[in-house]
Amino acid sequence: MNLTLQKSTIQKQSVVNITGSKSESNRLLLLQALFPNLTIENISNSDDSQLMAKALKTESVVIDIHHAGTAMRFLTAYFSIQEGREVILTGSDRMKERPIKILVEALQSLGAHIEYLENEGFPPLKIKGKKLSNNKVSLQANVSSQYISALLLIATKLENGLKLTLEGEITSVPYINMTLSLLDEIGVESSFNDNVITVKPISDIQSNKTLTVESDWSSASYYYSIVALSPVGTEIALSSYKNNSLQGDSVLVDIYEHFGVTSTFNNNTVTLIKESSILQPLSLNLQNAPDIAQTIAVTCFGLGISCNLTGLHTLKIKETDRLVALKTEIEKLGGNIDITDKSLHLHESKSIKKSVPIATYNDHRMAMAFAPLALKNDIIIEHAYVVSKSYPTFWDDLISIGFEITQ
Repeated sequence: MNLTLQKSTIQKQSVVNITGSKSESNRLLLLQALFPNLTIENISNSDDSQLMAKALKTESVVIDIHHAGTAMRFLTAYFSIQEGREVILTGSDRMKERPIKILVEALQSLGAHIEYLENEGFPPLKIKGKKLSNNKVSLQANVSSQYISALLLIATKLENGLKLTLEGEITSVPYINMTLSLLDEIGVESSFNDNVITVKPISDIQSNKTLTVESDWSSASYYYSIVALSPVGTEIALSSYKNNSLQGDSVLVDIYEHFGVTSTFNNNTVTLIKESSILQPLSLNLQNAPDIAQTIAVTCFGLGISCNLTGLHTLKIKETDRLVALKTEIEKLGGNIDITDKSLHLHESKSIKKSVPIATYNDHRMAMAFAPLALKNDIIIEHAYVVSKSYPTFWDDLISIGFEITQ
């Protein structure tokens, strides 16, 4: 379904409650499957987390995780250690184009039994669960941190734990640290020195443990963009957020100061305030937070300023090729953008074309990143409910703060 967002002015002050982080939720769901006395609160209501939870509970042989990339990677590792169980792990047509060879080869070197059912290096996978006793593996570190996290999450259940050597430049370090921090919270010993991560095995966690998931910083990014594109004095309070977040996308706090947006923390709420109008070009390396690249590029376009974003090589293997998608849609709106396979350069622009339909490419972040432009002009978001992948109540929440949205 397409939604039309009329040119809107939002309320001067608003409050929004955002669902738990998809990244934290999916890690904790896997750990809960390994350690059933773990309780999780404020779990994400995203499609991805619901698919992950369902896949971990099902007894079916064929498990279809649709577009959920994190679930595909984490479940590949999880099912490889489920002794005596055989599953076929598959997904959408796009999922069958997303590479998984690096993770599969790492698991195979630990002793896992995994076969490709269609194309070499890609899902669907046939996995026969078994006990893995090898404990040393090397992995290319510059492709996706989810491969690394998948191995770390099952490491506790490997007979001899895990010694993981990372080769090359490490991408998305905050996501690796998030995984290690969650392991630490349930009592798992680990170390991350230079390019070697070691995780000790444990048979069980002591007593019942409850962990609360922080709200999703990627979802918060759209409100940072909204405040940046609003008049000075606009405020939005978001919950539940911590000042010392494990999530890499919490760098939004520093990045959006460039646009005159300040962040104040109080009792697990962060309040965003537009303090001033700063219209300076922006240069950023987003290697550790690639998921907010679309939001930042669209913010700059909405403000009419140029930006140079680098460190974006992982965007090509997401729900769509996000660099090509950004270029196509921003140019439809009248912008001018150059891309390589790992960077984008947006040129200054003076206006935004009215009522342009934005294609979303089955990518939740395309729909949400472009929505704030309704503060500047009418815009149409095609297949708008793709947002359910990570943030099902997004459109309702925008209406609650003053956006005018019709089907």
